[in-house]
Amino acid sequence: MGRLNSIQDLRTLREKLKKEQENGRPTVVVCGGTGCDTFGGHAIYEALSNVIKDKGLEGKVSLKKTGCQGFCERGPLVNLWPGNIFYQKVREKDASKIIDETVLKGKVIENLLCPDPQTGKPVHIQAEVPFYKKQLRLVLRFNGIVDPTRIDDYIAVGGYSSLEKVFENMSPEQVIKEVADSGLRGRGGAGFPTGKKWEFVRKATGDIKYIICNGDEGDPGAFMDRSVLEGNPHQVLEGMIVGAYAMGCRKGYFYVRAEYPMAVEHVQKAIDQARELGLLGQDILGRGLDLDLEIKKGAGAFVCGEETALIASIEGKRGMPRIRPPYPAISGLWGKPTCINNVETLANIPIIIEKGAKWYSSIGTQGSKGTKVFALAGNVRNTGLVEVPMGTTLREIIFDIGGGIAKGRKFKAAQIGGPSGGCVPEEHLDTPIDYESLQKVGAIMGSGGLIVIDDKTSMVEIARYFMNFVQDESCGKCVPCRIGTRRMLEILNRFLQGEGKESDLDLLLELAANTRETSLCGLGQTAPNPVLSTIRYFRHEYETLLKKPTPEAAKAETVESKEKVKEGIEAG
Repeated sequence: MGRLNSIQDLRTLREKLKKEQENGRPTVVVCGGTGCDTFGGHAIYEALSNVIKDKGLEGKVSLKKTGCQGFCERGPLVNLWPGNIFYQKVREKDASKIIDETVLKGKVIENLLCPDPQTGKPVHIQAEVPFYKKQLRLVLRFNGIVDPTRIDDYIAVGGYSSLEKVFENMSPEQVIKEVADSGLRGRGGAGFPTGKKWEFVRKATGDIKYIICNGDEGDPGAFMDRSVLEGNPHQVLEGMIVGAYAMGCRKGYFYVRAEYPMAVEHVQKAIDQARELGLLGQDILGRGLDLDLEIKKGAGAFVCGEETALIASIEGKRGMPRIRPPYPAISGLWGKPTCINNVETLANIPIIIEKGAKWYSSIGTQGSKGTKVFALAGNVRNTGLVEVPMGTTLREIIFDIGGGIAKGRKFKAAQIGGPSGGCVPEEHLDTPIDYESLQKVGAIMGSGGLIVIDDKTSMVEIARYFMNFVQDESCGKCVPCRIGTRRMLEILNRFLQGEGKESDLDLLLELAANTRETSLCGLGQTAPNPVLSTIRYFRHEYETLLKKPTPEAAKAETVESKEKVKEGIEAG
């Protein structure tokens, strides 16, 4: 494919690619997300490829590897088109049977189908599997359909058509208004209105402006942004180009942590392919927009998810936040106006432009529009990647989609919002997931980590686990965060060792309040949330630890609970 010099060139290419894909050939799709790959997805792909070659079916049967399809608990996953037959827990030895029975003879292999947990009957089609039924996949709509390493796959399903629409019919101001009217709020945690942020950067004075995609996802148990970048980097890239056009940006960065090698690889391929086609670089599609992007690999510091710390890292400095104002929209990267958007935020932009603000804002609640992607982990039957409309309740996610609590145990709490989030107890299971409702019950949306906790787990140990994490990740620049988190961790350790005092509960609350109110950045300001929410709803567990007859007795119980916490979080 040569360089595209106009919108018409892109349309012509899309029509050509669509016809090539609509050739009626059977297609075998292997989930290539990190989870499925870990459980043998790559070996299954190679085995299927060998069977196709051995049977002389090259050119007659298509084989592709896609991004994460979400149902990690049942991986590796394989889809077959036409018919959208959905196989789960596939093994390398199943490759020959899949080609012989399903592809060549049209027969369904019953033992590879996903059983309905209510009826026990096998479900043939992915959309009918209970895990997917209540989901609304917008950000993840092409995961499981496109090969993330091939730009032509994305273009064939309508990719970059939102960019066409913007270039042909919309001024930068109209784009910003459309995003503002959609009600899209930042998906990185703070929930700031995206259209307003874009407007600030648009109006800021500067000879150069920057756009940055924040892919520094560091919450324990979270893998939403990683999966989007691995599975469909072009949708994020398209969102960045639209944003650059709207705000007048000429240079951009993907900030992705180095621990995500597949995401880094796929994003780099997407950038290279877009540049080769003329969707990045000089005079994009002949419309006068100059934009180039590059990757900055983060070293894994949780604090670099904060905007000013991320900027410092890109500039080659130690990743530490600075006092605001000035805000990055006015003075950001190298002192220039800078827009920083989360991966999921940018992935929503092509959808908003394609469908319109009115359509998008019809999804969700009054103050929280669209969908939200969650990494469902912990003590739940169906761990995986979930995308639901804002306003969906915790109960629906955990029990209808997640299948309920694993190993026949009872629900105790849901830790939502990562280390900066809070623990929501059973009495609030019917809380709709939106920014305002979660704050009322002591939690936050965060970037989308959702860890399910069962009745065998100590909530004091949960608080200690997350406090240990944020204390480790504190950059140390400000005293309230550096010292406050350490002192809270020391008190939590005393409780769990049977050495807590009655005055420690009041001291914990005092330290939490001071840390929250006086820390420099969002890490310190939200770090006390796990402590505050567990004391609010599970104070009796702290008080019970005060009554332990000996430190040894408390320690024996804590060791078992600590293992359960680690097992639950790492299950995701």
